[in-house]
Amino acid sequence: MSTTGKVIRCRAAIVWNPGDPFSIEEVEMAPPKAKEVRIKIMATGLCGTEMKMLKSENIRLHYPIIMGHEGAGIVESVGEGVSSVKTGMNGHWGLSQCGECASCLNFEDNFCIQFKQAQTNLMPDGTSRFTCKGKSIYHFANTSTFSEYTVIKEISVTKIDATAPLEKVCLFSCGFSTGYGAAINTAKVTPGSVCAVFGLGGVGLSVITGCKAAGAARIIGVDINKEKFKKAKEMGATECINPQDFKKPIQEVLFDLTGSGVEFCFEAIGNPDTVAAALASCHESHGVCVIVGLLAAGAQLSVDGHLFFSGRSLKGSVFGGWKSREHIPKLVSDYMAQKFNLDALITHTLDLGKINEAVELMKTGKCIRCILLP
Repeated sequence: MSTTGKVIRCRAAIVWNPGDPFSIEEVEMAPPKAKEVRIKIMATGLCGTEMKMLKSENIRLHYPIIMGHEGAGIVESVGEGVSSVKTGMNGHWGLSQCGECASCLNFEDNFCIQFKQAQTNLMPDGTSRFTCKGKSIYHFANTSTFSEYTVIKEISVTKIDATAPLEKVCLFSCGFSTGYGAAINTAKVTPGSVCAVFGLGGVGLSVITGCKAAGAARIIGVDINKEKFKKAKEMGATECINPQDFKKPIQEVLFDLTGSGVEFCFEAIGNPDTVAAALASCHESHGVCVIVGLLAAGAQLSVDGHLFFSGRSLKGSVFGGWKSREHIPKLVSDYMAQKFNLDALITHTLDLGKINEAVELMKTGKCIRCILLP
């Protein structure tokens, strides 16, 4: 029986208050309004972004909320005026791409104005499509994939290869695209160069994949968890080091290892102190440091201004610099053509109802990406 135009009852993982664990609840999912798409979620990843937001009071969120932003699914129905996707198609999403704002029209920019507006945790008309126990539930990043169904703006949904395994390519919604693109698009890693990656979680490992694809000659992984080193080398790291094994600051260690500092350095943790160390690890005349990890709202960086006197640069990156609707289909096609290794990032697969178990796995540092199947 068709559900088009009707309210759908389904499961979702709700965080009712800051610091609470996820609570599996039955929610009412309203049909899409104009220029919106309702998606049946087939797979979603638990990203480090949610992990950070669950424990940080400095992240600006409204509660109760349904989190999740790394997913893929099937278009269940579309609202009035939707023309780019149709019911039954495989749908994928990333940053909004309205195609009209200054960012979308800039060849090297991808931070669409519509994404900024989505950070109100509501749909564009100022309302939510989720209801639970008679209470309106906030959206997250215009996605809310920790649910069996969700509603997303059309400008964030992309049609992808109908044969693509959704339980794998859901990682293109954030983790892999963010890290891989930070190397390819933001830093523009050059062949034969020396790179360092601080933080060897899913995003950091994806950075390594990007550095390798760009032809870097040396890729140094940096993490305090040595259990991550094997996977990092599998993804392309040429060597890995633990800052706790040295008495010197890590930037001095990297200068000793390279002779002049690294040419491209990536901070994939979201720690202000680590950002400062990563910047200081760069080659003094042409080193590029890219912040990939999510820094808490209001976090302040303390760096020596003299580091910039000789030519180092510090850059930010969001979603790896990709324009989602334009580039995600190509990334999916490249994966299908086996141009890079994505599967190795997925270490666990669980039912959505076990999301709190997935959180604990992430906390141990033994889980890179846990895929949740609604």
